Order: sequence, then structure tokens, then C-alpha cells
Amino acid sequence: MSAELLHIQDLAVEFQTPEGTARAVDGITFSLGKGETLGLVGESGCGKSVTSLSILGLVPRPPGRITRGEINFNGQDLRKLKEDQLRRVRGRDIAMIFQEPMTALNPVLTIGRQVAEPLMAHQGLSRPEAHKEALAWLEKVQIPAARMRLNDYPHQLSGGMRQRVMIAMAMVCHPRLLIADEPTTALDVTIQAQILALMAELKAALAMAILLITHDLGVIAQNATRVLVMYAGEIIEEASTDTLFEDPRHPYTRGLMRSIPRLDSPGKQPLKEISGTVPPLTERIAGCKFAARCPQAFEICRRAHPELMGDNPGHRTRCWLIRYPRRRRPHG
Repeated sequence: MSAELLHIQDLAVEFQTPEGTARAVDGITFSLGKGETLGLVGESGCGKSVTSLSILGLVPRPPGRITRGEINFNGQDLRKLKEDQLRRVRGRDIAMIFQEPMTALNPVLTIGRQVAEPLMAHQGLSRPEAHKEALAWLEKVQIPAARMRLNDYPHQLSGGMRQRVMIAMAMVCHPRLLIADEPTTALDVTIQAQILALMAELKAALAMAILLITHDLGVIAQNATRVLVMYAGEIIEEASTDTLFEDPRHPYTRGLMRSIPRLDSPGKQPLKEISGTVPPLTERIAGCKFAARCPQAFEICRRAHPELMGDNPGHRTRCWLIRYPRRRRPHG
């Protein structure tokens, strides 16, 4: 793997809710190399977005708080920075494309001002210089009639154009790391392909790393070099993208794979779903968090919590079937 840019060690994030303490992120550890695209995939509510907000120090307090762990970026523990120091990192060194641009963009500020503000804050450009650079970036992200759009407000743009504005805002300061949280949600397939191609083009031009967060395995297959699969706040499988798609080992990962529509499926076969629901994050489970939904669970799965394991250090799985392969049963 390329030189390490981001390393997260034993990160845990909790939220206080009326039902009790919810462990949204439960002791995850992973690294991201310089220039790498790392995919973070899983169902809604598994902890993907909370992980990204933790990196930037944006977990709302209260009700949330990081209870333990280290977030090392380029050799510096971000958790030890004061708020003003962390603000200098946000936007300049680490940028984020949020899940819903309509709520992430300020509705009362023009597009031009919102794209220009990071340049004034982080690079000390004057307002005219920043607006000139903002126009250049709106053109780079292929906003039609970019000069006219500088004075538009977010509600005047389509969903795809708002997403392009978010990309421009994230890229203007040439960050080392881009966190893209569901960057193509609610976009039609054509616009989705254009947005992903644009991100890949800018990544190559700026030599930056991307943490790509999505529930869409098709997006992961086309864009990520390595994948982390999350479930109920934990990483349950990690592998290179090719390895994961060729040899998914966790029953949850295999379930996700079977739920992908395929053009080569014989006949009109219905999609296969993963039975059951994700356990409440307030529930304390002694064994595997997926055991109640797993068709291959056996005794130890319900009483002992598995660690990430595997004979290949590049492919590890949080599943007792790795240690006891004879228990594995073929299933459709």
C-alpha cells in the first residue's frame, strides 16, 4: 500500500438517546494511503457517516461524543487539536462532500460566495481573487454558464449541479484527503456516472486520497481500490476491491452481493434480501452482532464476539466461520 495518510485506531463514538447509550461506531481501526481510494460500505445506520464526521471533529456534542481512539492524519492526532487548529485542517487539508447538498449549502448565500469562502479563509485570497478562482472551479466541475451561476442561490440549481458545486467547494484548496459521503445519492444514473468520473479526474489531477462512503456496491466496484464493510458500528470485512467481489467471506457481505441487480441473471429472478433487521445500537450483544440474521450462525456466534481474522493480512473478516470453516454451509 502507498504511504499512510490517515490512520484511525480503536475509534468509538456514542450518542445519548431516550432509549439509552447508542454505540454508533464501536472500536474501528483502519488506514488510508496517500492517493488511495478506500470504500466504506454498509446499510444505512451502520456508522459510515458518523465515522466521517469524527475525522473532521463534527460529531454534534451533545448528544454525541468520541469516547476513545486516535485519528492520525499525516502524522498528527486530530483529536488533540484545539478547535481553531482543527478549523484550519477542515477544507484545506481534509475536505468533505456531504450526503445532501441542499442542506449542506447555505440557502441565503450565493454559489460564488460559498465556493470562494474557503479560498479567503485558508489561502488568504482577496474577495476578487477568490471569486475569480471560484469561477474557474465552477468551470472545472462543468457547471453550464458558470459565470451566470456565481450569483445564483442553491435552490435555483438542480440536484446534479448542487453536487458539482459541493465538489468545487471541496476541491478549491487542493486537499490531501476528500471524504465523499454518498456523493451520488438521489441522482439519476447518468448524472451519477458524470459525478464519479469528475471525482476520479480531479483525484488524478490533485494526487489526493478519497474515502468513498456509500451503500452502493456498484459504485465501490468501479471506483475503490480497497473496501471496508461496516455493520452495526463495526468493520466486519476488509479486502482489496477485486478480492472482496471474487471471494466475499462474511455472510453479511455475501448477502449484500446477492442483493445487487444483475443483467446476466437467468429469467426474472427476484432479488434476495437479508432477513431480519440491524440490532438497535443501544443493545449490548455478547456474540457476533450479525448472528441473529445469519443463516450460518452456530453456538459460539451467539456467545463470543469475533475479532477480524484471516490468513491473508489484506483480507480479514469478523466471523467465526473463518476459524471454523467446517461450519460453513452452502446457501443460496
